[in-house]
Amino acid sequence: MTGARNGTQPSRPARKPERIEVISPRLYVGNLSFDATESDLFELFNGVGHVQNAEVVSYRHNQRSKGFAFVQMQTIEEAKRAVEELHDKEFLGRRLVVSGAKSDQHQVR
Repeated sequence: MTGARNGTQPSRPARKPERIEVISPRLYVGNLSFDATESDLFELFNGVGHVQNAEVVSYRHNQRSKGFAFVQMQTIEEAKRAVEELHDKEFLGRRLVVSGAKSDQHQVR
């Protein structure tokens, strides 16, 4: 028997999120603390460039965060800088995943 003694889970390598190229000012922010608010994201991303919009995605029935968000920067250049500076940065106790957001044509309907 390997690794699953004493009720502990065998360690798994962390799942590498798909890296999406930044082709618009819209960014995906994953592995977000459930306590993070839209104003927290505004403050964090404003350190890199001008934030137009920040939206924490939450469950409709209880308004609890799903642990990811979308941030709209003013320009693609600012979005690329945000990915370089904030991807894998610790924020509210978790390492952020910051990448380009999938465009509408990638989304499953």
